[in-house]
Amino acid sequence: MAELTPLDEKLGEVLGLAQAAQDATSHVAKMEGADEFEDRLSRMADEAVETERRTDELLDSLDGKKTAIREKGAETKSEAKEMMQTYLAGEDEALDGFEFLTMAEAAELGHWEIVRKMGETVGDSTVTELADWAVDVQRGHVEAVRESCLALAESEAAA
Repeated sequence: MAELTPLDEKLGEVLGLAQAAQDATSHVAKMEGADEFEDRLSRMADEAVETERRTDELLDSLDGKKTAIREKGAETKSEAKEMMQTYLAGEDEALDGFEFLTMAEAAELGHWEIVRKMGETVGDSTVTELADWAVDVQRGHVEAVRESCLALAESEAAA
């Protein structure tokens, strides 16, 4: 297996997190009370698909490391899915789902910011450009999830 740089490992992680985000938004969309957030969750899922596509496209340009980076991505996706299953075990209300997404989206944002800094540090403009785009997307996800949590909390408290 190819020796991965720290940046290569982070690229694998953001790939896996984008894949896990698709599963997470789908799961939360099925929870009780998530109906009013269907459009938001759908947009987030679509953007996770696009993030995966763009990251995978970047990986295609790397010689000798694609498979190892994608394996790192699969490992990260599996770990994220396990965390979601643990956190949401026995939960069926959307607020619980959005609370999980709060953590997941913040983690994804943090990972992309790290990828951007590493890309800048090693002078890889292709990585930096992708990370700039992804950081903006993830900031939008963090804010969307935060707004959803607060709306659900308000409804739950008023009930």
